[in-house]
Amino acid sequence: MIKSMTGFGRCEIAKGERKITVEMKSVNHRYLDVSIKMPKKLNFFEAAIRSELKNYIQRGKVDVFIAYEDLTESNVCVKYNKELAAEYMKYLTQIAEDFSLDNDIRVSTLSRYPEVLGMEEQTVDEEELWQLLAEAVGGAAQKFVETRIKEGENLRDDLVSKLDGMLAHVDYIAERSPQIIAEYRQKIEEKVKELIGDVQIDENRLLMEVTIFADKVCVDEELVRLRSHIETTRENLIQGGSIGRKLDFIAQEMNREANTILSKANDLEISNRAIELKTEIEKVREQIQNIE
Repeated sequence: MIKSMTGFGRCEIAKGERKITVEMKSVNHRYLDVSIKMPKKLNFFEAAIRSELKNYIQRGKVDVFIAYEDLTESNVCVKYNKELAAEYMKYLTQIAEDFSLDNDIRVSTLSRYPEVLGMEEQTVDEEELWQLLAEAVGGAAQKFVETRIKEGENLRDDLVSKLDGMLAHVDYIAERSPQIIAEYRQKIEEKVKELIGDVQIDENRLLMEVTIFADKVCVDEELVRLRSHIETTRENLIQGGSIGRKLDFIAQEMNREANTILSKANDLEISNRAIELKTEIEKVREQIQNIE
């Protein structure tokens, strides 16, 4: 099977008072480029998330969005800093003595001094949190891959259809090429007869001219290579895997052969077919850009 580089996946996992939602989407890219947006609390797991995603994705620009909710009421507690409170009391008492002031410090007043009382978030079990996060990431990645596979099947069918059309153009050019040589020979004979009348034509000289012309317009090698590239592309599409880069290179080679055929063409019909062939190759290249 082949995969498209366009995909989307979403997974939501809730256990106890915690819930993690992971969404993934991707577009074409030459390499694997993963961008992750998530709460700071989960930043510790970024390397592990990237490693997990590599099990599912080889190429593409992938955006990952992670949302985390912790509804546990006891995850935050009040912290009392006794040592700091004692320091405040010591110096407040000293101030009262130094300036003969009433020491009117109350508990409610002291508790409002900086950092005497504070909020402290309880430590979360990282292993437990990672298991929840890994399950959500894996679930989103699986759905993400499913959409890529489905789109990849559509791409494969479309590309195979285009390859059949390209092969039809190649067959036509191969069939037409010998005819233009025969037509060229006939054209020369008619032109010579028109110029010199019934004088005997030098067959050797005529054969030489036709041979030179045939050598200039011969596209046999290009057609053989084009057929090979088309069949190789078809075989890779059937076998599947991460074949995007390989097929892109083959498409470049097909385009090069089509350019050569067009440059050698000395016939309107072959020129038109070569142009149509180049158009189909360009369409194939565009589609191949979507394959992982």
